[in-house]
Amino acid sequence: MADELHVVTGAFGFTGKYIARHLVDAGLRVRTITNSYERANPFKDKVKVFPYNFKEPEKLAASLRGATVLYNNYWVRFNHRDFTFARAVESNRILFNAAQKAGVKRIVQISITNPSLQSELEYFRGKAKIERLLADSGIPYAILRPALIFGVEDVMINNIAWFLRKFPVFGIFGDGSYKLQPIHVDDLARLAIEFGQKTGNFTIDAIGPETFTYRELVNEIQKTLGVNRKIVSIPPAVGAMIGSVLGTLLGDVVITRDEIDGLMANLLATSSEPLGTIKLSEWLKRHAIGLGVRYSSELARRKDRRTSYEKL
Repeated sequence: MADELHVVTGAFGFTGKYIARHLVDAGLRVRTITNSYERANPFKDKVKVFPYNFKEPEKLAASLRGATVLYNNYWVRFNHRDFTFARAVESNRILFNAAQKAGVKRIVQISITNPSLQSELEYFRGKAKIERLLADSGIPYAILRPALIFGVEDVMINNIAWFLRKFPVFGIFGDGSYKLQPIHVDDLARLAIEFGQKTGNFTIDAIGPETFTYRELVNEIQKTLGVNRKIVSIPPAVGAMIGSVLGTLLGDVVITRDEIDGLMANLLATSSEPLGTIKLSEWLKRHAIGLGVRYSSELARRKDRRTSYEKL
């Protein structure tokens, strides 16, 4: 196993960084393909860096040649003038074709709970399209379907905390009874590597050990922060409008209608047995001091390809 080459997409980002760290700690040869090749490499010479080269598939295939496992989490959170769901699906098709040509032996794909080709939500439909492309590639695979991924670099939990720190009122969409099953990014990385070593094809829900309603999640965060905000129910359309206004003020996309509708449709929860072990409730207590002190901007991360996530 020590001579194997493992390739991780986006090893200087969020999920990819944790996967790469586990692989490096195991003494494996690691390579990353990324759009952020000018970003500081936290792994120094232990992780070699290559650009995605979606427009030059032969170069992309060359960067994958010799890989035993490709860990892929390439995706976008929303449509933007600089990136779209449709383009991300096409980029994954190019990536899988390049992996075929390069002789990659296995792919571990990070997806989402409850994707569907029939979904009215482009986010979930796009994830289902990528799963189909991977299955059709003929490369052995494991598809991991997390709901909400949390960790010190995450956006959603941190920004809920930021809004709770800054404002006396916090709005939840509808009654907030829809559920989430957060998994810690380190648990997800561990599962990715575990399923990277298996043979055969797998599609599994990668969920954490706790289930929260959205209202319970917000209350858990504010309790941990030691604040007491008024939690009010708002119609989803109003929530999307407020999110749009706040996004304009912050220079970011705070939340999308797809994200609101996916939450309210219970698409971030499943009936599967939890595979994660790290509890969000306990993690919140350990990170309460720094949680939500600064707003985490998704757009800033995508526009600034040099600064590490922790400093943005």
